[in-house]
Amino acid sequence: MWFLNKMLFGSSLALGTMIAISAYSWMGMWMGLEINLLSFVPLMSMPKNSYSSESALKYFIAQAAASTMLLLSLIILSSKSPFIASKADYASTILNTSLLLKMGAAPLHFWFPEVMEGLSWLNASILLTWQKIAPMVLLIYSNKTVLLMVSVIISCMLISGILGQNHLSLRKIMAYSSINHIGWMIAASLFMEIIWLIYFLIYTIINLNIVIMFKKLNIFYMKQLILSISYEPLLKLFFILNFLSLGGLPPFLGFMPKWLTIQILSENQFFSLAVVMIIATLMTLFFYMRVTFSTFVLSSNSLILLPQNCLHKSFIMTANLVTLASLILSTLAFNFL
Repeated sequence: MWFLNKMLFGSSLALGTMIAISAYSWMGMWMGLEINLLSFVPLMSMPKNSYSSESALKYFIAQAAASTMLLLSLIILSSKSPFIASKADYASTILNTSLLLKMGAAPLHFWFPEVMEGLSWLNASILLTWQKIAPMVLLIYSNKTVLLMVSVIISCMLISGILGQNHLSLRKIMAYSSINHIGWMIAASLFMEIIWLIYFLIYTIINLNIVIMFKKLNIFYMKQLILSISYEPLLKLFFILNFLSLGGLPPFLGFMPKWLTIQILSENQFFSLAVVMIIATLMTLFFYMRVTFSTFVLSSNSLILLPQNCLHKSFIMTANLVTLASLILSTLAFNFL
């Protein structure tokens, strides 16, 4: 029965996103967002787990507040009254703010790490990836205030870098990592939508690789990570390389979208923003390195790959080949285009 419920709400979750990004009117987009929200809340509420129910309630309250702001901005934008119509700039700001709240961008991120903390890895991966699509696409459609967007981008970089240092929970680390990447995606979407799409797809691939490892090992905290992954040298290697790829270090695939984003910012004379983003991202990279170094250095007595403990070695190798070799392959491909 639970499987059928997941199938039903999962399909309506996907449908809500598709309605939101393909609607002809803002009201249709709002309806798509609401279908998406009301489908994800039951998926979050797992039986026999009070933490997931608490996360579902927090998520619902934050999203309902964002939807209320979105409706308010739509009422102002569609009003025929001369006085209200003169406030269209304020309405656009409210609209953008509501979408930023929906995706969990800083400084409107207050709900995001707390909601992540109570979710299973499957639901966490949906929240980190799929739930970002509709707000991001609607933000691309809307009239953006450059000052607001630049402020949000810098906030995402600084807040994720500073607050992410203090946590041992892997779900909160992934949440602050996501906030950092939201800043990069917003910067990419300001000038060229295709770079945003490339960034989002690569982020999703790397994120899923990491979450699959966490789910298979059933780990949620740093201590569990160090103890569990020590018995799997191959898994340890792939985990470390994926985390470095998520941080955007060359020569991994995660560097490519950051490279493209920096290039498009430089072409549009946003040099200072690009420099601030690069420097602020180093703080995020610090806690990535902390996770990978602790996994690498703190090992158990086992140094031999035990066949009975191997977690689908061929599947893991295939899935991670994309992340680890694709930057080289992409660079070679560009030479022939």
